[in-house]
Amino acid sequence: MTGRERVRRCIEFDHPDRVPRDLWILPIAESAYGREAIDALRQRWPTDFGAADVPNPALAALCRGDRHGVGRFVDEWGSVFENVQAGVIGEVKHPPLDDWSKLDDLRPPVEALNVDADAVNRACRASDRFLFAGFCANTFERMQYLRGSENLFMDLAEEPDECRQLLGRLHDFYCKGLEVWSRTDVDALGIMDDWGSQRSLLIAPDQWRRLFKPLYREYARIAHDAGKKLFMHSDGYIFDIYEDLIEIGVDAINSQLFCMDIETIGKQFAGRISFWGEIDRQHILPAGSVAEAHAAVQRVYDSLYRPAGGVIAQFELGAAAKLENAYAIFETWDDLTSQPTAAQGQ
Repeated sequence: MTGRERVRRCIEFDHPDRVPRDLWILPIAESAYGREAIDALRQRWPTDFGAADVPNPALAALCRGDRHGVGRFVDEWGSVFENVQAGVIGEVKHPPLDDWSKLDDLRPPVEALNVDADAVNRACRASDRFLFAGFCANTFERMQYLRGSENLFMDLAEEPDECRQLLGRLHDFYCKGLEVWSRTDVDALGIMDDWGSQRSLLIAPDQWRRLFKPLYREYARIAHDAGKKLFMHSDGYIFDIYEDLIEIGVDAINSQLFCMDIETIGKQFAGRISFWGEIDRQHILPAGSVAEAHAAVQRVYDSLYRPAGGVIAQFELGAAAKLENAYAIFETWDDLTSQPTAAQGQ
């Protein structure tokens, strides 16, 4: 079974031959452990995923600096990031919309909409992995990058007309981008917005449902109308919106399960959406023992796994994560899912 077939069967609950694997490796981890060790990890546990990234020189020309380097980086929207740690992404210290008087001058990077579809399709035909579009909607995060986090949360408290205008303009841009990529041969479109703090959503669930849920519903429609899957990433505690994500049609969610009660998540949502990872990167990966890494996978397996599908073995490798724990996580998934038990159900 190819990676593409395996992932699709997993999220369609159609009995893949094993859990799909997905490993996110931050640039800082490659620097910390060395290319040889990282390559060995990738070769031992090859991923079932990829991205149909095709170079876009016009879009790249809008950026200045090194996204993961120490110093200043300006992205394609004009947001200025300051970074003090090589290998990670910095923080926006100079938002281009620090004053609403600048809203009329905001220029979306329309270069992102100029996709070489033929090159993308060739990349898709050349790979047997499940491939993501080289574009994702991150409406909430982009609002933070443009306004600055402090300004944005004041905006969301007051909801001025300018805030709604910005939200509408960003949504229009992301719909256009997703439409463009939906006409290629990629397997999935994506959303990437971090909605959770350690213990709660960053805004009230009712406000999220009123302002952002309709946008995500539209992203899901674009994906599904084109026969694509919709994957979403969101850090933090997002328990309060799982039901909404299922309702609008998100196929797979990448979330920090260990910020929430995994057993309760399983009781309410297992079998209804695919859990695209993850294993705890706050405590287990950097500070836990191999035994604790095994136990963490066991906990996710017991709560969320079904032989029909619904779980992807994914986690993120940062600078502090122990390589032995990374190996242990994938080893445990293989051990647990090589002989599915009747007790797990269908």
